[in-house]
Amino acid sequence: MKDLGLRAWMGALGVAAGTLTGAALAQEYPTRPIRIIIPFAPGGATDAVLRMIAPNMSQILGQSVVVENRPGGAATIGMDATAKAPPDGYTVGVANTSFSTNPLLFTKKMPYDTDKDLAPVSLVAIVPFVMSLHPSVPARNIKEIIAVAKSKPGAINYSSSGNGSASQLATELFKYMTKTDMVHVPFTGGGPALTSVLSGESGLMFSSIPPAMGHYQSGRLRPIGITSAARDPSLPDVATIGETVPGYESIEWQGLVVPTGTPPAVIAKLQQAVAKTMSDPSMKKRFAAVGAWPKGSTTEELAAHIQNERKKWAPVIKAANIRFN
Repeated sequence: MKDLGLRAWMGALGVAAGTLTGAALAQEYPTRPIRIIIPFAPGGATDAVLRMIAPNMSQILGQSVVVENRPGGAATIGMDATAKAPPDGYTVGVANTSFSTNPLLFTKKMPYDTDKDLAPVSLVAIVPFVMSLHPSVPARNIKEIIAVAKSKPGAINYSSSGNGSASQLATELFKYMTKTDMVHVPFTGGGPALTSVLSGESGLMFSSIPPAMGHYQSGRLRPIGITSAARDPSLPDVATIGETVPGYESIEWQGLVVPTGTPPAVIAKLQQAVAKTMSDPSMKKRFAAVGAWPKGSTTEELAAHIQNERKKWAPVIKAANIRFN
């Protein structure tokens, strides 16, 4: 009995010591540069958004915040590097739509467990898309494109930035909710996909706003519907798709995650740095340049968002039979 009592006392002491160590780490954090891993190549909206907020977070946290691109594997390479990093707050990963959908898309086991190996910090931004048509498509609003698609099932090609991409998912959700049929033409990025619509090879694309804006103004593309719940300030006359198709919403999003086991107080410091950064009035204007809306959230809100996204996309992915081998 005495041995059992001693072991119990020593175990309690160990737990207390671990708690104190975690508290001390959180109090001192950060004492060295913080690395943010972006699981995509440079140049896209996700990369641009995180490079915008890094200097502000650096100033708030008092340490350098370094952005590192780890593209490949449909974002799994960068996410795996984040998941396997020490849980000390010095490695932060960037999650987006693929973070929720990859477990639904991969036929083989992923190198990390999305739910068990990574913990949410904060939502950072959302990026709406616009349904953009080639002028040869005889539709000027969402009601008309639905009518055209239903009158000629499979006659319209739509381009996307890749299989399983947010732009494909946005289109497949539209097809799913409107019971229309269009043929997917995947590309290896948003640029080539947009070029396909400009040339008339594809009839439409769900594109981000900045790269298409000049083509809207010149008449080479026709914007007919915003994918977010609210209209975009840069295209105030373009209705949301949800105004015609109730409940439709499809946005790209970015959020920060850390390895599971990171002390809660450290996560709280990171979350507070994001919140303060997002409250900077200049961010709204700067984000608009890349077609994004600054957000920010609690850790709980991001956790709920991730799960809600997975539930939302599961039936769409199944209906469209989208898979990664």
